[in-house]
Formats: sequence, structure tokens, C-alpha cells
Amino acid sequence: MGSSSYRVCVCFTRKFKVAEVQPPSDVKEAFKEYAEGGTHMNAEQLRRFLVEVQGETEATLAHAEAVLQQILQKRHHITKFTRHALTSDDFFHFLFSVDLNPPIRYKVHHDMTAPLSHYFIFTGHNSYLTGNQLTSDCSDVPIIEALKKGVRVIELDIWPNSSKDDVHVLHGRTVTTPVELIRCLKSIKEHAFSASPYPVVITLEDHLPANLQAKVAQMLTETFGEILFCPESESLKEFPSPEDLKYRVIISTKPPKEYLEAKRLADKQNSQKERESDDDGWGKEPSSTDAAADEEDDDKIDNGGSDRNQDDEDDDDSDDKPHQAPVYKSLIAIHAGKPKGGLVEALRVEPDKVRRLSLSEQALEKAAESHGMDVVRFTQKNILRVYPKGMRVTSSNYKPLLSWMHGAQMVAFNMQGYGRSLWLMQGMFKANGGCGYVKKPDFLMKIGPNGQVFYPKEKQPVKTTLKVKVYMGDGWHLDFKQTHFDMYSPPDFYTRVGIAGVPADVVMKKTKKKEDNWTPIWEEEFTFPLTVPELALLRIEVHEYDMSEKDDFAGQTCLPVSELKPGIHAIPLCDHKGEKYNSVRLLMRFEFVEC
Repeated sequence: MGSSSYRVCVCFTRKFKVAEVQPPSDVKEAFKEYAEGGTHMNAEQLRRFLVEVQGETEATLAHAEAVLQQILQKRHHITKFTRHALTSDDFFHFLFSVDLNPPIRYKVHHDMTAPLSHYFIFTGHNSYLTGNQLTSDCSDVPIIEALKKGVRVIELDIWPNSSKDDVHVLHGRTVTTPVELIRCLKSIKEHAFSASPYPVVITLEDHLPANLQAKVAQMLTETFGEILFCPESESLKEFPSPEDLKYRVIISTKPPKEYLEAKRLADKQNSQKERESDDDGWGKEPSSTDAAADEEDDDKIDNGGSDRNQDDEDDDDSDDKPHQAPVYKSLIAIHAGKPKGGLVEALRVEPDKVRRLSLSEQALEKAAESHGMDVVRFTQKNILRVYPKGMRVTSSNYKPLLSWMHGAQMVAFNMQGYGRSLWLMQGMFKANGGCGYVKKPDFLMKIGPNGQVFYPKEKQPVKTTLKVKVYMGDGWHLDFKQTHFDMYSPPDFYTRVGIAGVPADVVMKKTKKKEDNWTPIWEEEFTFPLTVPELALLRIEVHEYDMSEKDDFAGQTCLPVSELKPGIHAIPLCDHKGEKYNSVRLLMRFEFVEC
């Protein structure tokens, strides 16, 4: 019995052994062709490969020599000038290196001199929450984490503290534990530009009386000083550019006057919520059972005394308001607010004024259905912010593509959330060097001779075809325990590859599973015809097949198709939250076939 048991253990140990990684046939053939049949590839041969296969059309001999030295240093720790050529193993190591051969460019390359309304902007929702929307703590920690990941719009809900002499950040009408506003502001100041030099927008959901608004104005000016952008006129005719606003902090909220008028209107209506179910499809105001998540947004009319405990104080200090409001108002660079009337009025483009409008994800769906081109027209000059519906109490997120198709700049996401929608958001903002600003496609900014704009519902012809070849994967044995995927044998990996984008382009495909292999080799090719490649994201997921239970997650990433470099590249994979694994990666090839 004992010896039998011993033999079984030896069998398992043997099965867990990781085979040495061999290059795919395409890599061997590429080396043979560009090394011109020799055993080594020199810098000039490497330059030709970079230009002709990897799409690096501007690669010089000096660049190729630098890459060659990097490869030799990383692989063999060989110092400069001791060797001037690569073996086939060196060449394979280069192609499968995430650092040396990434799939996209990691530098800012978009035009950054257009108005802010011309960009998709990496935007957080309830940026101060550590977890769910109802009971989690409020903290500056998730704000810091978001800024480090390149998020450029931070949302803070500001309320009076219990003694009404200071300002707290919390999610109203919930039991979230508050954090002091000043702490959040100081953390924003410290970390604002750790990932990107481009402007940080703070959207304030303001639930304050005038005396505390004045206190906020003081906090903002003292904390940010000269980096706080203050507009020269009361309202901007056009937004400045990200380039103009480098290393600046911008405030966006409703001006106090608008806030007070909305409050008085709400009081007159005996604290009843304004109904937004008019015929033009504006959408219904959420009920209080929507877990308060919609109450924070500045385009909703305030809900009166039942929702705000400082209403009496507002009335008492009415004489001070004219003196206190101007300072606070002068700091608001991006004015928010919903005009009176329905959706058509809300989407009206004013010739001499720009502003920000917020819509819930459901309100956007309704607007897209009935007034899609009006939304696009509005976003060409003004800023549209879309935020999660109130029922997303677990901090889940919605699909962002509908918003982007209509030009919405601020697609507000729960960055502390989870799931495939968040992966898409992270994928979009890998573009343009991860700086948090992605220039919108030209078609969203064009106005035709008769005033026509892009019509998102209209099916477009295929513009380009993306061919994706999945060669192999490696690194799981380094980042996971041997028994993580299967107690008794190596994993059975397969890869899912597909497109997120406009409806006509959406598709997912998958490779066959490779049984009992830590370094699976698939060598399968997939073809994706794309009608709107500018908005397409390449979705990549690896799973481990499980016969009896749900397949295990083994990594994911999303890459903007517009940023993909042609040729053979190493694709780093991330965990559920979007954090990059240390070693897990795929080797893939991308090819574009123009129509």
C-alpha cells in the first residue's frame, strides 16, 4: 500500500514539471529569414525586422543597436559592445519580453491642444468609497489609488459634518463612514500628477449651505494655490485644452445661484422629487429606494428637507449668501447643471457658453434611443458625464461603449468595482500613453454641410480587418501555486479573444484547450472585420477548463485596437482588478488588412 502511494506521488510530481519553452514556427521562420540563413542576427537585420514585420517604420540602425544591447543585457547581463548579434534564442526572448516588445505604444502621441470636450477622460464615480455604495468606509486611499492609475476626474460628495462647522465627504442617505474633505484635497494635491501631467478635474456634488461653500472655497485656494485653474470670465465660451491645463486642478460643480434656485423650487414642491418622465424621453427620477446612488448627481433637482438636514441653516444665513457665493463661484471652471425643461432643452448647444451635463446610464440609453444625434452634437462642444444607476450598490459598472459612441467624455466608473466593464474602461485608457485623455475619433467631431453629425445607429461598412494569432502563453507556474488550478495535474488553458466596440463589431471566439500544460501552445488565428476600429477594444482572457465546476480565471487584458502595433508581441495579462501579473503573458501576432 505504501509503495503504491509513493508511486502515485512521483507521478504527480512528474506531471507538474514545466517543459522548456520552445519558439513557435513563425518565430523560427522570421529569424531564419532576417538572419539570412545564418546563426546570428545583427543590428541591421534586426532593424529590417522591426520595420517590415513589427511596423516600426521609423526604426533607425541606432535604435536597433540599442534594442540589441538591451536584449543581451537583460538575457545574459552582457555589458555594452561585447557582442553585436542575437542567437535564435535571444530573438525569441526579445519577442516574448513584455518590457522590450509590448503590443502598444506607451507614450503620449495624440494632439493635446484641442478643447477638453474633444477627449474621452478617465473618470471616477464616488471616488472616495472603499467598497460598496451603502456601507463601505469613505477614505482618501481609493482616491490616491485612482490617481496613480491615471484617473483624471475625481468625484467628491460634500456634506456638512454633524456639528455643521466643517465639511465631510460621504455618500448621502447611506451609512458610509465619512472622511474629511481637507484630507481628500491634500491627497489629491500630493498624487494628482504621479501618473500623468494632464489636468485633474474634481467634480463636487455639493450639499452645503453658503457658509460652508465659503469654507470649501478657502480650502481649495489654500490647498492648491497657483495650480487651481480659475476662469477669467464667469462662464467659458470654449474649454481650454489638456496641454494648456497641464499640472492644473479644475473644479466642476453647479454654481451656488443655480443650487439655491433648485433648492427653493424643491421646497415649493413640498419636498416632492421633480418628475422627469416628460414625452421627450428624459427618464424618470429615481426613488429613494435606489440606495441614494443617484441623489449625488448635480443635474438632479435637490430633494428638499427630507434629504438634507441643513435646510433651516440655509434660510438663516440668507443675508450672507450674496457675500459668500462669489468666491466659491469664481473657482468653478466647468459649470454643471440641468436647464429647465426636458431632454431637448438639456442638450441645447449654446453659442457663447459651454457646460457639463450628467445623465444616469438609463437616461443615456433613453436619450440615445430618441435623440442620438443631439447627444453627439452636444458632446462636440460641451461635456457629458454618464454615471452608474442607483441599483449598482455593489459598485459594479455598466458597459461604456454606448457612452463613447455618443461622444460622452466623462464615463464615470466605480474604480473600486470589478468585472468586464471595468476591464474595458482600463483598456480604453491604456491608449495615448495612459495619460487619462484619449482624443475622440474625428467622426465624432465632424459636422456635415447640412449640420449632420455621426449617427451611432447607422451601420457602417467594414473599414479594416484585424487578424490575431494566439501563439502561446507562459508564466503561470511562476505567479501561481502548482495546485492553484488543479490539485493533481497541470492546468488545461484556453484563450478567449474578441472585440468590444459598436454592436456590429462585437464578437468573442476561443482557442481549443491545451491539456496538462503550464506553457500552452495554441497557434490559432482569428479574423475580426471592424466597421469602427477607432472605438474597438481587443478583449483577451485566459481560462482554465474545469469539467465539474466553473472554469478558473487565469488572466485578462483589453487593448485599444487603434494602438496595436502590427507584428509579433508579448501581451502582459492582469488579474480581476486589472493589476498586471509579474510573469503571465501571451505571445500573439497582429495584422491589419485594409479594405
